[in-house]
Amino acid sequence: MTEWAVVTGGNRNIGAGIARRLTEDGYRVIVASRTPPEHDFHAGYVPMDLADPEASAAALAGFIGERPVTRFVHNAAVAPLAPGDAVSAAELARVYAVNVGAFVALTQALLPSMRRQGVGRIVAIGSRAALGKEGRTAYAASKAALSGLVRTWALELGGDGVTVNVVAPGPVRTPLFDVSNPPGHPMTEKLLHGVPVGFIGTPDDVAHAVSFFASDAARFVTGQVLFVCGGTSIAFKDPEGRPPVTHRHAAAFPGRGR
Repeated sequence: MTEWAVVTGGNRNIGAGIARRLTEDGYRVIVASRTPPEHDFHAGYVPMDLADPEASAAALAGFIGERPVTRFVHNAAVAPLAPGDAVSAAELARVYAVNVGAFVALTQALLPSMRRQGVGRIVAIGSRAALGKEGRTAYAASKAALSGLVRTWALELGGDGVTVNVVAPGPVRTPLFDVSNPPGHPMTEKLLHGVPVGFIGTPDDVAHAVSFFASDAARFVTGQVLFVCGGTSIAFKDPEGRPPVTHRHAAAFPGRGR
């Protein structure tokens, strides 16, 4: 029996990388997003506005029908840039609706299928920003909330064969990253050269971690947060005076390899 996986925000960037990897792993992938997928690694597409969690859950439930969905990755998120003293209640509510509320509502819609199959793998995409990042009050708070959710659900759902984990990326090269961190800008250069491993990640780096958590090999791992961040969840290095990056992946960090 072919099992199905749902990936929110699976239309592009990190979500597209996850959709491709899960397809390669043998799942039939349903992309749930506002706009259609920009790739061919999907077997279904459900348009939805995750700012309305209840409507999104209803749309997903109507689409999946009796399909055996056993994997769910909540990747979609919004990340407005604003200092804490400027975040409005409406904006905070919108961020929580997409980043947290939709995760809860869609999980509830998919749990009956997982329970019928006797297995479920739920993965939320968090962020290193959950540890604190200037200008990201609402985003950081919403991503930090995911750790409490997965720890609670790990206790509640373990007996159903359902595991729940978070993959929390650090700097990952995508078009969205370039918009928020313009190439060549001094702050961008400082960020890039401060990553301990000496390069920033790609969507594939995140997808590898998701693939593990989504697999049967991860049946004994639940309620965990895995930072896929190049070491930035520990600290950023001081880029001043940093020696050249010389390892085999140095080419991923232009200007620092030899």
